[in-house]
Amino acid sequence: MKYNFYAYMDRMKYIRRWQLMRSVREENIMEHSESVALLTHALAVIRNKIFGGSVDVGKAVLYAVYHETAEVMTGDLPTPIKYFNRGIQGEYKELERQASEKMLSMLPDALRGEIAPYVLSDGGSEEYRLVKAADKLSAYIKCLEELRSGNSEFAHAKKSIEADLKGRGMPEIDYFFEHFIDGYSLTLDELGSFGG
Repeated sequence: MKYNFYAYMDRMKYIRRWQLMRSVREENIMEHSESVALLTHALAVIRNKIFGGSVDVGKAVLYAVYHETAEVMTGDLPTPIKYFNRGIQGEYKELERQASEKMLSMLPDALRGEIAPYVLSDGGSEEYRLVKAADKLSAYIKCLEELRSGNSEFAHAKKSIEADLKGRGMPEIDYFFEHFIDGYSLTLDELGSFGG
């Protein structure tokens, strides 16, 4: 029997984010997922090594890798629509659940049990909470990139996302802002080149 799960996942590269906003550089959900996985890893390691936490770093990263699985079928619904009211939000969550189930049906039984927990996360774990923070952090970094390129379209989004991140009460986010976020506003020359 042939299975299409991974071929579908590969199509993440065709699904655009930020569809209601003019972007200097388009972003797709595949690159976004990689960004969220990288940032989730950073936040989980900061939590454990700097703040004495005990989250499962590998589990957190796997949640991040699969956190947009449903969007392979649903597309990326813009945030203002997704959260317009509780009714729409609830219906969209159900649509995402059904899409995730459909995606999982495209795996052999022997693999499905290993991947399903990451695709169908209920969001209740500390590991998944880090993914949601990393998801917002990735969006914030996208805003910085667009603003650095002169696109003021992202100014309001930057402010609201920053307020959301700082309001989460997560010390690993504050640590990331203090030690890493400034680099995202620098040019390659300002970052420092290899051998320079």
